Amino acid sequence: MRLYAVGRVASQFRETVVARITTGPIADPNRRGDHAALVVAGSEDAFCGDFAGYAAVLGDHHPALLNHGASAPAVVVEAPNVSSLQTGDVVGIEPSGTVRFLFRKSSAYNSILVTERCNSRCLMCSQPPRERDDTGRLREHLRLIELIDPEACELGITGGEPTLLNKGFFEIVEHSKRYLPHTALHVLTNGRLFYYSDFARRLGAIRHPDVMLGIPVYSDIDHEHDFIVQAEGAFDQTIVGLLNLARYRVPIEIRVVLHALTYKRLPELAEFIYRNLPFAAHVAFMGMEMVGYAHRNLRLLWIDPWDYGDPLEHATLYLAERGMKVSVYNLQLCVLPRSLWPFARKSISDWKNIYLPVCSACAARPSCAGFFESAAKRHSEHIRPLVEIVDKEAFHSLTVVSSKRP
Repeated sequence: MRLYAVGRVASQFRETVVARITTGPIADPNRRGDHAALVVAGSEDAFCGDFAGYAAVLGDHHPALLNHGASAPAVVVEAPNVSSLQTGDVVGIEPSGTVRFLFRKSSAYNSILVTERCNSRCLMCSQPPRERDDTGRLREHLRLIELIDPEACELGITGGEPTLLNKGFFEIVEHSKRYLPHTALHVLTNGRLFYYSDFARRLGAIRHPDVMLGIPVYSDIDHEHDFIVQAEGAFDQTIVGLLNLARYRVPIEIRVVLHALTYKRLPELAEFIYRNLPFAAHVAFMGMEMVGYAHRNLRLLWIDPWDYGDPLEHATLYLAERGMKVSVYNLQLCVLPRSLWPFARKSISDWKNIYLPVCSACAARPSCAGFFESAAKRHSEHIRPLVEIVDKEAFHSLTVVSSKRP
């Protein structure tokens, strides 16, 4: 699914408009300013031509009635992809006519890309950083949080490296606590800035009721981790940061991306985590998404998931047997040892999740994570349909979760 639409601007405006979609009229004129009226083919009469007070008007066509939308600050028409939007979704409307889909009410995989800057250059990064000043987008992020459905189960905060916003990062967490008190917040961060005790203390002091920080640890050996993230000293910073976060009672999740540079020492890494980071709320072993830097470095990183089944099994069961919560993300059931099926999760965001033609005959498909769209051209040679599930109990604990937390 495309997460944006490009239409024709029918009115002039200078700044991005962030608004909540409505497919029907808002009776209270004081509430209209938060909304973008969506008019699609077949629903022209829904608003009776009354667009006064709305933040924006969007349309997938250009009937004469949209001329009534001139009273709205932003009017974008002939944007065909907006027809997939629903009441409660949130969009960002650019003066260029681009409509970005910022929040999908029906999705369990919503996140905010708060910055594209990063202080690491991970070899398998799926979102390569860009060095540009995007601190001006903080206002947009805060406005988005205000408009998200307060009943949303979870919201991801990602980048780049979110903590590089510094004060802005804490503002986002505080704003989420205020406007989305029942929404779990999952922050993807390399954890390096929490090396500074005061940085961790400031986050803990916010006391968000349901926050989790997903932080990568790729090896139990410092120079191996540093090479993978392409930042000297990163291992020491990350480990100290994790200890500081634990000190200030901020829940953390350890994330390990599986590839040719990480799989051999998975058993040793599991032991390191258990002995040094036993406070981790969750450990996630994650199949690699082959886009961004991962695609560029595929010769260095690629290993068939079938071939790292043994060390993955050892590491997962080692942690589970010692009472730690552990999951396997982004991997297909047919390439996993059956002992790992209870730990496998449907974890890939819905907008980039696919299944191969061979999966159509698989009895396990409803419980299988499937593939990232990027895996269509490169995937395990052992993908096959599981026509009959002999051990049905192995599926008993399989659950559908977001890619951000268990």
